[in-house]
Amino acid sequence: SSGGLTIDNSTAENNATIYTISESPRDGDVIWVGTDDGYVQVTENGGATWRNVTAAIPGVPEGTWVSRVTASPHDRAAAWVTFDGHRTGDMATYVYRTTDLGRTWERLPTDGVEGYAWVIVEDPERPGLLYLGTEFGLWISLDGGASWARFEGGIPKRVAVHDIVVHPDEADLIVATHGRGIYILDDLTPLRALTPEVLEEKAALLPSRPARMVTPAQVQEWVGDDEFVGDTPEEAAAITFWQKRRHLFGDLKVEVYGPDGERIATLPAPKRKGLNRVSWPMRLKPPKVPPASSLIPAFLGPRVPEGTYTVKLIKGKDVLEGTVTLVADPRSPHSAEDRKLQQETALALYRDLERLAYTIDTVIQLRDAARERAEGAPKRLARRLEAYADELEAFRASLVATGEGGMLSGEEKLREKLGELYGAVSGYDGRPTGSQLERKARLERELEAAAARFAGLTGERLADLNRRLERRGLAPLEVQTREAWEAAQE
Repeated sequence: SSGGLTIDNSTAENNATIYTISESPRDGDVIWVGTDDGYVQVTENGGATWRNVTAAIPGVPEGTWVSRVTASPHDRAAAWVTFDGHRTGDMATYVYRTTDLGRTWERLPTDGVEGYAWVIVEDPERPGLLYLGTEFGLWISLDGGASWARFEGGIPKRVAVHDIVVHPDEADLIVATHGRGIYILDDLTPLRALTPEVLEEKAALLPSRPARMVTPAQVQEWVGDDEFVGDTPEEAAAITFWQKRRHLFGDLKVEVYGPDGERIATLPAPKRKGLNRVSWPMRLKPPKVPPASSLIPAFLGPRVPEGTYTVKLIKGKDVLEGTVTLVADPRSPHSAEDRKLQQETALALYRDLERLAYTIDTVIQLRDAARERAEGAPKRLARRLEAYADELEAFRASLVATGEGGMLSGEEKLREKLGELYGAVSGYDGRPTGSQLERKARLERELEAAAARFAGLTGERLADLNRRLERRGLAPLEVQTREAWEAAQE
Protein backbone atom coordinates (compact mmCIF):
# COMPACT_ATOMS: atom_id res chain seq x y z
CA SER A 1 0.00 0.00 0.00
CA SER A 2 0.94 3.64 -0.10
CA GLY A 3 1.31 3.86 3.67
CA GLY A 4 -2.03 5.54 4.24
CA LEU A 5 -1.75 8.57 1.99
CA THR A 6 -5.02 9.78 0.53
CA ILE A 7 -5.24 9.18 -3.22
CA ASP A 8 -5.35 12.48 -5.08
CA ASN A 9 -7.86 13.35 -7.79
CA SER A 10 -5.52 12.27 -10.57
CA THR A 11 -5.33 8.76 -9.07
CA ALA A 12 -1.52 8.94 -9.32
CA GLU A 13 0.43 6.21 -7.50
CA ASN A 14 2.23 7.19 -4.28
CA ASN A 15 4.06 3.96 -3.66
CA ALA A 16 6.49 1.41 -5.06
CA THR A 17 8.73 4.09 -6.60
CA ILE A 18 12.51 3.84 -6.43
CA TYR A 19 13.34 7.22 -4.93
CA THR A 20 17.09 6.97 -4.25
CA ILE A 21 19.91 4.96 -5.84
CA SER A 22 23.58 4.75 -4.84
CA GLU A 23 26.39 2.78 -6.45
CA SER A 24 29.35 1.90 -4.25
CA PRO A 25 32.50 3.82 -5.26
CA ARG A 26 34.49 0.83 -3.98
CA ASP A 27 32.67 -1.83 -6.00
CA GLY A 28 30.45 -1.08 -8.99
CA ASP A 29 28.51 -4.32 -8.50
CA VAL A 30 27.20 -3.11 -5.13
CA ILE A 31 24.13 -0.93 -5.67
CA TRP A 32 21.66 0.32 -3.07
CA VAL A 33 18.08 1.49 -3.69
CA GLY A 34 15.41 3.00 -1.46
CA THR A 35 11.72 3.38 -2.24
CA ASP A 36 8.90 5.69 -1.23
CA ASP A 37 7.09 2.86 0.51
CA GLY A 38 9.89 2.19 2.95
CA TYR A 39 12.02 -0.56 1.37
CA VAL A 40 15.83 -0.69 1.18
CA GLN A 41 17.37 -3.25 -1.16
CA VAL A 42 20.93 -4.06 -2.22
CA THR A 43 22.58 -6.03 -4.99
CA GLU A 44 26.12 -7.40 -4.93
CA ASN A 45 26.19 -8.59 -8.54
CA GLY A 46 25.33 -5.49 -10.53
CA GLY A 47 21.55 -6.00 -10.34
CA ALA A 48 21.26 -9.70 -11.29
CA THR A 49 19.71 -10.41 -7.90
CA TRP A 50 18.51 -8.18 -5.08
CA ARG A 51 18.17 -8.62 -1.33
CA ASN A 52 15.53 -6.73 0.69
CA VAL A 53 17.21 -5.63 3.95
CA THR A 54 14.35 -3.53 5.35
CA ALA A 55 13.42 -6.00 8.06
CA ALA A 56 16.90 -5.66 9.60
CA ILE A 57 16.45 -1.90 10.17
CA PRO A 58 15.16 -1.41 13.74
CA GLY A 59 12.84 1.29 15.01
CA VAL A 60 11.51 2.80 11.79
CA PRO A 61 7.74 2.57 11.19
CA GLU A 62 6.70 0.38 8.30
CA GLY A 63 6.20 2.20 5.02
CA THR A 64 8.32 5.23 5.98
CA TRP A 65 9.70 6.96 2.89
CA VAL A 66 13.40 6.23 2.21
CA SER A 67 14.66 9.76 1.60
CA ARG A 68 18.28 8.81 0.85
CA VAL A 69 20.57 5.80 0.76
CA THR A 70 24.28 6.49 0.30
CA ALA A 71 27.03 3.94 -0.25
CA SER A 72 30.17 4.62 1.77
CA PRO A 73 33.10 5.87 -0.36
CA HIS A 74 35.49 4.02 1.97
CA ASP A 75 33.97 0.56 2.53
CA ARG A 76 32.07 -1.55 -0.04
CA ALA A 77 29.99 -3.13 2.73
CA ALA A 78 28.99 0.14 4.40
CA ALA A 79 26.08 2.45 3.65
CA TRP A 80 24.00 5.17 5.27
CA VAL A 81 20.24 5.62 5.00
CA THR A 82 17.73 8.25 6.10
CA PHE A 83 13.94 7.94 6.40
CA ASP A 84 11.31 10.68 6.21
CA GLY A 85 7.91 10.11 7.87
CA HIS A 86 6.51 13.64 7.86
CA ARG A 87 3.85 12.72 5.29
CA THR A 88 2.21 10.61 7.96
CA GLY A 89 2.85 13.04 10.82
CA ASP A 90 6.11 11.47 12.02
CA MET A 91 8.68 14.26 12.49
CA ALA A 92 11.45 12.10 13.97
CA THR A 93 15.00 12.08 12.56
CA TYR A 94 15.87 8.60 11.28
CA VAL A 95 19.52 7.98 10.38
CA TYR A 96 21.03 4.47 10.07
CA ARG A 97 24.35 2.82 9.24
CA THR A 98 25.32 -0.65 8.09
CA THR A 99 28.81 -2.11 7.75
CA ASP A 100 27.86 -5.59 6.52
CA LEU A 101 25.86 -4.98 3.34
CA GLY A 102 22.60 -4.46 5.20
CA ARG A 103 22.50 -7.62 7.32
CA THR A 104 22.53 -5.48 10.47
CA TRP A 105 21.81 -1.79 11.01
CA GLU A 106 22.57 0.71 13.77
CA ARG A 107 20.39 3.72 14.40
CA LEU A 108 22.59 6.75 14.94
CA PRO A 109 21.86 9.06 17.87
CA THR A 110 20.40 12.36 16.73
CA ASP A 111 20.06 14.18 20.03
CA GLY A 112 19.82 17.90 19.30
CA VAL A 113 19.22 17.42 15.57
CA GLU A 114 16.07 19.20 14.43
CA GLY A 115 13.81 18.10 11.61
CA TYR A 116 13.17 14.96 9.63
CA ALA A 117 16.10 13.82 7.48
CA TRP A 118 16.36 14.45 3.76
CA VAL A 119 19.91 13.42 2.88
CA ILE A 120 23.16 12.06 4.30
CA VAL A 121 26.61 12.08 2.66
CA GLU A 122 29.95 10.76 3.89
CA ASP A 123 33.05 12.76 3.05
CA PRO A 124 35.03 11.00 0.29
CA GLU A 125 38.39 11.88 1.86
CA ARG A 126 37.88 11.48 5.58
CA PRO A 127 35.97 8.43 6.90
CA GLY A 128 33.37 9.28 9.51
CA LEU A 129 32.94 12.91 8.47
CA LEU A 130 29.20 13.12 7.73
CA TYR A 131 26.95 15.80 6.31
CA LEU A 132 23.25 15.52 7.16
CA GLY A 133 20.48 17.63 5.64
CA THR A 134 17.19 17.91 7.51
CA GLU A 135 14.06 20.03 7.25
CA PHE A 136 15.76 22.51 9.57
CA GLY A 137 19.32 22.89 8.37
CA LEU A 138 22.70 21.33 7.77
CA TRP A 139 24.34 19.16 10.43
CA ILE A 140 27.89 17.81 10.59
CA SER A 141 29.38 14.88 12.48
CA LEU A 142 33.12 14.40 12.95
CA ASP A 143 32.79 11.00 14.65
CA GLY A 144 30.75 8.82 12.31
CA GLY A 145 27.38 10.03 13.58
CA ALA A 146 27.95 9.60 17.32
CA SER A 147 27.35 13.34 17.78
CA TRP A 148 26.13 16.20 15.58
CA ALA A 149 26.55 19.96 15.39
CA ARG A 150 24.54 22.46 13.39
CA PHE A 151 26.55 24.12 10.64
CA GLU A 152 25.56 27.68 9.91
CA GLY A 153 28.33 29.50 8.05
CA GLY A 154 25.93 31.56 5.96
CA ILE A 155 23.29 28.86 5.50
CA PRO A 156 19.88 29.93 6.89
CA LYS A 157 19.24 28.22 10.21
CA ARG A 158 15.74 26.94 9.53
CA VAL A 159 16.02 26.08 5.85
CA ALA A 160 15.26 22.61 4.45
CA VAL A 161 18.40 20.97 3.00
CA HIS A 162 17.29 18.60 0.24
CA ASP A 163 20.61 17.57 -1.30
CA ILE A 164 24.35 17.65 -0.58
CA VAL A 165 27.28 17.01 -2.91
CA VAL A 166 31.01 17.09 -2.18
CA HIS A 167 32.80 18.47 -5.23
CA PRO A 168 35.42 15.87 -6.21
CA ASP A 169 38.03 18.38 -7.43
CA GLU A 170 37.44 21.57 -5.46
CA ALA A 171 36.67 19.94 -2.07
CA ASP A 172 33.68 22.25 -1.69
CA LEU A 173 30.39 21.29 -0.04
CA ILE A 174 27.43 22.11 -2.28
CA VAL A 175 24.13 22.38 -0.44
CA ALA A 176 20.74 22.53 -2.19
CA THR A 177 17.92 24.03 -0.14
CA HIS A 178 14.17 24.23 -0.57
CA GLY A 179 13.34 27.69 -1.84
CA ARG A 180 16.50 29.43 -0.65
CA GLY A 181 18.92 28.58 -3.45
CA ILE A 182 22.20 26.67 -3.54
CA TYR A 183 25.00 27.36 -1.08
CA ILE A 184 28.66 26.46 -1.45
CA LEU A 185 30.92 25.94 1.56
CA ASP A 186 34.38 26.63 0.16
CA ASP A 187 37.20 24.26 1.06
CA LEU A 188 36.52 21.31 3.33
CA THR A 189 40.24 20.89 4.06
CA PRO A 190 40.01 22.42 7.59
CA LEU A 191 37.01 20.26 8.50
CA ARG A 192 38.85 17.16 7.35
CA ALA A 193 41.76 18.11 9.63
CA LEU A 194 39.58 18.19 12.76
CA THR A 195 40.73 14.88 14.22
CA PRO A 196 39.95 13.87 17.82
CA GLU A 197 43.48 14.94 18.76
CA VAL A 198 43.01 18.41 17.27
CA LEU A 199 39.66 18.82 19.02
CA GLU A 200 41.40 18.38 22.37
CA GLU A 201 43.84 21.22 21.67
CA LYS A 202 43.19 24.65 23.18
CA ALA A 203 43.58 26.10 19.67
CA ALA A 204 44.84 24.87 16.31
CA LEU A 205 45.68 26.54 13.02
CA LEU A 206 44.21 24.32 10.32
CA PRO A 207 45.45 23.62 6.77
CA SER A 208 43.71 25.00 3.70
CA ARG A 209 43.82 24.42 -0.02
CA PRO A 210 45.90 26.80 -2.18
CA ALA A 211 44.11 30.11 -2.70
CA ARG A 212 43.60 31.16 -6.31
CA MET A 213 44.41 34.73 -7.28
CA VAL A 214 41.39 35.08 -9.52
CA THR A 215 41.68 37.11 -12.69
CA PRO A 216 38.88 39.69 -12.40
CA ALA A 217 36.22 39.62 -15.10
CA GLN A 218 35.43 42.86 -16.87
CA VAL A 219 31.63 42.87 -17.09
CA GLN A 220 29.87 45.88 -18.58
CA GLU A 221 26.20 45.17 -18.08
CA TRP A 222 23.39 46.10 -15.72
CA VAL A 223 20.51 43.78 -14.90
CA GLY A 224 17.01 44.50 -13.70
CA ASP A 225 16.14 44.38 -10.02
CA ASP A 226 14.03 41.24 -10.54
CA GLU A 227 16.96 39.07 -11.67
CA PHE A 228 18.33 36.78 -8.96
CA VAL A 229 22.03 35.97 -8.91
CA GLY A 230 24.24 34.39 -6.30
CA ASP A 231 27.07 36.15 -4.52
CA THR A 232 30.50 36.05 -6.13
CA PRO A 233 33.03 34.17 -3.96
CA GLU A 234 35.21 36.43 -1.87
CA GLU A 235 38.56 37.19 -3.47
CA ALA A 236 40.62 36.18 -0.47
CA ALA A 237 42.70 33.42 1.05
CA ALA A 238 40.86 31.71 3.91
CA ILE A 239 42.79 31.14 7.14
CA THR A 240 40.91 28.75 9.43
CA PHE A 241 41.55 27.96 13.08
CA TRP A 242 39.90 25.97 15.85
CA GLN A 243 39.26 27.12 19.43
CA LYS A 244 38.11 24.73 22.10
CA ARG A 245 36.69 27.60 24.15
CA ARG A 246 35.78 31.21 23.49
CA HIS A 247 38.76 33.55 23.73
CA LEU A 248 38.25 36.02 26.57
CA PHE A 249 41.54 37.73 27.49
CA GLY A 250 44.56 39.04 25.62
CA ASP A 251 45.23 39.53 21.92
CA LEU A 252 43.67 37.36 19.28
CA LYS A 253 44.86 38.14 15.77
CA VAL A 254 46.34 36.63 12.65
CA GLU A 255 49.59 37.88 11.13
CA VAL A 256 50.82 37.11 7.62
CA TYR A 257 54.52 37.15 6.74
CA GLY A 258 56.17 37.20 3.33
CA PRO A 259 58.96 34.87 2.18
CA ASP A 260 61.56 37.36 3.45
CA GLY A 261 60.06 37.36 6.96
CA GLU A 262 58.47 40.81 6.66
CA ARG A 263 55.04 41.16 8.23
CA ILE A 264 52.63 42.23 5.49
CA ALA A 265 49.21 41.92 7.13
CA THR A 266 47.60 41.91 10.57
CA LEU A 267 44.00 40.69 10.68
CA PRO A 268 41.50 40.69 13.56
CA ALA A 269 40.31 37.19 14.47
CA PRO A 270 36.89 36.03 15.74
CA LYS A 271 36.84 35.01 19.41
CA ARG A 272 34.04 32.44 19.38
CA LYS A 273 34.59 28.77 20.16
CA GLY A 274 34.75 26.19 17.39
CA LEU A 275 35.77 26.84 13.80
CA ASN A 276 36.72 30.38 12.85
CA ARG A 277 37.74 31.73 9.47
CA VAL A 278 39.71 34.88 8.65
CA SER A 279 39.89 36.27 5.11
CA TRP A 280 43.13 37.74 3.79
CA PRO A 281 42.59 39.64 0.51
CA MET A 282 46.07 38.69 -0.79
CA ARG A 283 46.94 42.36 -1.13
CA LEU A 284 48.96 44.93 0.74
CA LYS A 285 47.09 47.79 2.36
CA PRO A 286 46.00 50.60 0.01
CA PRO A 287 48.91 52.95 -0.66
CA LYS A 288 49.29 56.03 1.51
CA VAL A 289 48.54 58.82 -0.95
CA PRO A 290 49.61 62.48 -0.58
CA PRO A 291 46.63 64.72 0.23
CA ALA A 292 45.50 66.98 -2.62
CA SER A 293 42.40 68.40 -4.29
CA SER A 294 41.81 65.45 -6.63
CA LEU A 295 41.20 61.73 -6.27
CA ILE A 296 43.47 59.21 -7.93
CA PRO A 297 42.85 55.51 -8.76
CA ALA A 298 44.83 54.12 -5.84
CA PHE A 299 42.12 52.62 -3.64
CA LEU A 300 43.51 49.06 -3.52
CA GLY A 301 46.87 47.77 -2.45
CA PRO A 302 48.82 45.69 -4.96
CA ARG A 303 48.47 41.94 -5.01
CA VAL A 304 51.28 40.07 -3.35
CA PRO A 305 53.25 37.62 -5.53
CA GLU A 306 52.28 33.96 -5.81
CA GLY A 307 53.99 31.67 -3.34
CA THR A 308 53.84 30.36 0.23
CA TYR A 309 53.32 32.74 3.14
CA THR A 310 53.73 32.15 6.86
CA VAL A 311 50.62 32.60 9.00
CA LYS A 312 50.74 33.15 12.76
CA LEU A 313 47.77 32.93 15.09
CA ILE A 314 48.52 35.14 18.10
CA LYS A 315 46.37 33.98 21.01
CA GLY A 316 47.44 35.80 24.15
CA LYS A 317 50.96 34.56 24.83
CA ASP A 318 50.58 31.56 22.53
CA VAL A 319 51.73 31.68 18.90
CA LEU A 320 50.59 29.01 16.43
CA GLU A 321 52.24 28.91 13.02
CA GLY A 322 51.12 27.60 9.65
CA THR A 323 51.25 28.47 5.96
CA VAL A 324 48.96 29.61 3.17
CA THR A 325 49.82 29.14 -0.50
CA LEU A 326 48.73 31.51 -3.26
CA VAL A 327 48.52 30.24 -6.83
CA ALA A 328 47.66 31.85 -10.16
CA ASP A 329 44.20 31.61 -11.65
CA PRO A 330 44.38 28.58 -13.99
CA ARG A 331 42.31 30.57 -16.48
CA SER A 332 44.88 33.35 -16.65
CA PRO A 333 46.14 33.94 -20.21
CA HIS A 334 49.31 35.58 -18.89
CA SER A 335 52.63 33.80 -18.47
CA ALA A 336 54.33 33.51 -15.09
CA GLU A 337 57.03 35.90 -16.34
CA ASP A 338 54.45 38.53 -17.33
CA ARG A 339 52.59 38.20 -14.02
CA LYS A 340 55.85 38.56 -12.11
CA LEU A 341 56.75 41.75 -14.00
CA GLN A 342 53.26 43.17 -13.36
CA GLN A 343 53.53 42.46 -9.64
CA GLU A 344 57.03 43.95 -9.40
CA THR A 345 55.98 47.06 -11.34
CA ALA A 346 52.83 47.60 -9.26
CA LEU A 347 54.80 47.14 -6.03
CA ALA A 348 57.47 49.63 -7.16
CA LEU A 349 54.81 52.25 -7.97
CA TYR A 350 53.13 51.52 -4.63
CA ARG A 351 56.39 52.31 -2.83
CA ASP A 352 56.90 55.41 -4.99
CA LEU A 353 53.47 56.71 -3.93
CA GLU A 354 54.25 56.12 -0.27
CA ARG A 355 57.64 57.76 -0.59
CA LEU A 356 55.95 60.82 -2.12
CA ALA A 357 53.26 60.76 0.58
CA TYR A 358 55.93 60.88 3.29
CA THR A 359 57.61 63.79 1.57
CA ILE A 360 54.39 65.80 1.16
CA ASP A 361 53.15 65.09 4.70
CA THR A 362 56.50 66.18 6.12
CA VAL A 363 56.52 69.34 3.99
CA ILE A 364 53.01 70.24 5.23
CA GLN A 365 54.04 69.61 8.82
CA LEU A 366 57.14 71.79 8.46
CA ARG A 367 55.20 74.54 6.64
CA ASP A 368 52.57 74.75 9.35
CA ALA A 369 55.17 74.64 12.13
CA ALA A 370 57.20 77.44 10.49
CA ARG A 371 54.13 79.68 10.25
CA GLU A 372 53.25 78.94 13.86
CA ARG A 373 56.78 79.88 15.03
CA ALA A 374 56.63 83.07 12.99
CA GLU A 375 53.69 84.34 15.01
CA GLY A 376 55.79 84.67 18.16
CA ALA A 377 59.19 85.47 16.63
CA PRO A 378 60.93 88.83 16.13
CA LYS A 379 60.12 90.48 12.79
CA ARG A 380 63.34 89.56 11.00
CA LEU A 381 63.17 85.92 12.07
CA ALA A 382 59.43 85.89 11.35
CA ARG A 383 60.12 87.00 7.78
CA ARG A 384 62.67 84.20 7.39
CA LEU A 385 60.17 81.66 8.71
CA GLU A 386 57.37 82.94 6.46
CA ALA A 387 59.70 82.82 3.46
CA TYR A 388 60.66 79.24 4.37
CA ALA A 389 56.99 78.29 4.72
CA ASP A 390 56.20 79.84 1.34
CA GLU A 391 59.05 77.91 -0.27
CA LEU A 392 57.76 74.67 1.26
CA GLU A 393 54.27 75.42 -0.05
CA ALA A 394 55.63 76.13 -3.54
CA PHE A 395 57.49 72.81 -3.40
CA ARG A 396 54.26 71.01 -2.39
CA ALA A 397 52.32 72.72 -5.17
CA SER A 398 54.89 71.46 -7.68
CA LEU A 399 54.14 67.87 -6.67
CA VAL A 400 50.34 67.73 -6.17
CA ALA A 401 47.28 69.27 -7.81
CA THR A 402 46.10 72.25 -5.79
CA GLY A 403 43.48 73.87 -8.03
CA GLU A 404 39.72 73.55 -7.66
CA GLY A 405 37.91 70.95 -9.74
CA GLY A 406 40.20 68.01 -9.05
CA MET A 407 40.83 65.77 -12.05
CA LEU A 408 38.23 67.68 -14.08
CA SER A 409 40.54 70.69 -14.08
CA GLY A 410 43.16 68.75 -16.02
CA GLU A 411 45.85 69.66 -13.49
CA GLU A 412 48.29 66.78 -13.18
CA LYS A 413 51.39 66.82 -11.06
CA LEU A 414 53.68 64.01 -9.94
CA ARG A 415 51.12 62.68 -7.46
CA GLU A 416 48.38 62.42 -10.07
CA LYS A 417 50.65 60.89 -12.69
CA LEU A 418 52.02 58.27 -10.29
CA GLY A 419 48.54 57.44 -9.00
CA GLU A 420 47.08 57.06 -12.47
CA LEU A 421 49.92 54.79 -13.59
CA TYR A 422 49.69 52.73 -10.40
CA GLY A 423 45.94 52.24 -10.90
CA ALA A 424 46.43 51.15 -14.52
CA VAL A 425 49.20 48.66 -13.74
CA SER A 426 47.69 47.18 -10.56
CA GLY A 427 44.28 46.81 -12.22
CA TYR A 428 45.56 44.47 -14.95
CA ASP A 429 47.15 41.08 -14.29
CA GLY A 430 49.19 40.97 -17.48
CA ARG A 431 52.50 42.44 -18.57
CA PRO A 432 52.71 46.25 -18.36
CA THR A 433 53.01 47.93 -21.75
CA GLY A 434 56.26 49.39 -22.98
CA SER A 435 54.92 52.92 -22.65
CA GLN A 436 53.88 52.23 -19.05
CA LEU A 437 57.38 51.04 -18.19
CA GLU A 438 58.92 54.08 -19.90
CA ARG A 439 56.55 56.40 -18.04
CA LYS A 440 57.42 54.71 -14.74
CA ALA A 441 61.12 55.33 -15.34
CA ARG A 442 60.45 58.99 -16.19
CA LEU A 443 58.27 59.58 -13.13
CA GLU A 444 60.81 57.93 -10.85
CA ARG A 445 63.45 60.37 -12.15
CA GLU A 446 61.07 63.20 -11.21
CA LEU A 447 60.63 61.60 -7.79
CA GLU A 448 64.41 61.49 -7.31
CA ALA A 449 64.64 65.18 -8.24
CA ALA A 450 61.92 65.95 -5.70
CA ALA A 451 63.80 63.96 -3.07
CA ALA A 452 66.94 65.99 -3.77
CA ARG A 453 65.02 69.27 -3.39
CA PHE A 454 63.44 67.99 -0.19
CA ALA A 455 66.88 67.14 1.17
CA GLY A 456 67.98 70.70 0.41
CA LEU A 457 65.01 72.23 2.19
CA THR A 458 65.53 70.08 5.28
CA GLY A 459 69.32 70.29 5.35
CA GLU A 460 71.52 73.29 6.13
CA ARG A 461 68.71 75.74 5.41
CA LEU A 462 66.59 74.21 8.17
CA ALA A 463 69.59 73.87 10.49
CA ASP A 464 70.28 77.60 10.20
CA LEU A 465 66.65 78.45 11.03
CA ASN A 466 66.73 76.12 14.04
CA ARG A 467 69.89 77.80 15.40
CA ARG A 468 68.13 81.15 15.17
CA LEU A 469 65.04 79.78 16.87
CA GLU A 470 67.05 78.25 19.71
CA ARG A 471 68.91 81.54 20.36
CA ARG A 472 65.52 83.15 20.97
CA GLY A 473 64.26 80.31 23.14
CA LEU A 474 61.81 78.97 20.53
CA ALA A 475 61.32 75.30 19.77
CA PRO A 476 63.18 74.07 16.66
CA LEU A 477 61.45 72.75 13.57
CA GLU A 478 61.66 68.98 13.50
CA VAL A 479 61.60 66.67 10.47
CA GLN A 480 59.66 63.50 11.23
CA THR A 481 61.49 60.30 10.40
CA ARG A 482 60.12 57.85 7.86
CA GLU A 483 59.74 55.30 10.65
CA ALA A 484 57.69 57.66 12.81
CA TRP A 485 55.54 58.60 9.83
CA GLU A 486 54.84 54.95 8.99
CA ALA A 487 53.97 54.19 12.62
CA ALA A 488 51.48 57.06 12.60
CA GLN A 489 49.74 55.57 9.56
CA GLU A 490 48.96 52.27 11.29
